[in-house]
Amino acid sequence: MDNIICPHCGKKVELSEAIIHQLSKKVREEERQKQKIELEKAIAEEKAASEKRLREQFEKENKDTQKALLNAKETQRLLEEKLEKEQKLQEEREEKIRLEAQKEATESSRLDKKEYENKLSDMQKALEDAQRKAKQGSQQLQGEVLELDLEEKLKQAFPNDDFVPVPKGVEGADIWQKVRYKEKIIGSILWETKRTKAWSNSWVTKLKDDMGKIAASEAIIVSQVLPDNTGNFDRKDGVWITFYEHAISIARYVRFLITTVATIKSSTSQTDEEWGKIRDYMLSDSFKHRMQAHFDGVKALRENLDQEKRNTTLRWKRQEVLIERLDSNTLNFYGELKAIASDLPEIEEVDVAFLEESNETQETLI
Repeated sequence: MDNIICPHCGKKVELSEAIIHQLSKKVREEERQKQKIELEKAIAEEKAASEKRLREQFEKENKDTQKALLNAKETQRLLEEKLEKEQKLQEEREEKIRLEAQKEATESSRLDKKEYENKLSDMQKALEDAQRKAKQGSQQLQGEVLELDLEEKLKQAFPNDDFVPVPKGVEGADIWQKVRYKEKIIGSILWETKRTKAWSNSWVTKLKDDMGKIAASEAIIVSQVLPDNTGNFDRKDGVWITFYEHAISIARYVRFLITTVATIKSSTSQTDEEWGKIRDYMLSDSFKHRMQAHFDGVKALRENLDQEKRNTTLRWKRQEVLIERLDSNTLNFYGELKAIASDLPEIEEVDVAFLEESNETQETLI
């Protein structure tokens, strides 16, 4: 038997083994409950700490993600602004090119095309060399294009003539055309092409000097601009000057002058005085005025022809629109009737066109 002292009255109390066992069991049970509570509390605290760490980590990662997203948006904005700026510059360049192209005449546009082709060929050279020569070579390149195109036209117009290289020392001339008549060379024409924005009287003097060096019969300057108060052509100090579009016509008259003079010289029936009168007439203002009237007539006919071409094109376009509209109305009308009455008699041309249009519509929807 064991005794315990009562905490309240201070007396000894006897405890049986059963009571002791019972109390021991209760104490152990309370201890287990206490440990369980402490364990659950520890688990809860660990879980809360873990959740806090995860939340803090998530917030940090989310913050980094937001920052990266903002950077990405800023980068995208800058790229869009750059793209918009480049597109605007491209549109401005295209608009500038379009406006410049509209200012050029039909003949000038064709020359510009040849010039562009030559530029493409030259662009294959080294970039440094192109940058160095671009500014100073621009006018030279334009002149070369005009020269090559004129020589090609002259060869086509006068296939029997000879076109030989200009000798060294004749720096101003571009083309040397030797006139062949009855299988003989009876004279020559020295050509010079100019593609500048202003006329210079020094060109005439220089070409006249070159003309004397090779004993050419006549000399012609083809230019985009002529002196003030000058029509389509003129003869200045023994040198013919004209626009590019009249070059072939001038060449025909000058060749006629050369062949006529050669024929008169070879004829024994003509005196020197008669030959001089004929030559003076062909170089006179009266003859020049006749040539001017010819050019004016050709120009008027060409303008009328161009206007008729434009009018005809517009008339054809209007008729095409009306035909397409009628054709479309017919197909729609037939389609509506076909939808109402499927056994409607078929019209071969209309039905085939209607089926093709239906198939195209179905393919588009798919």
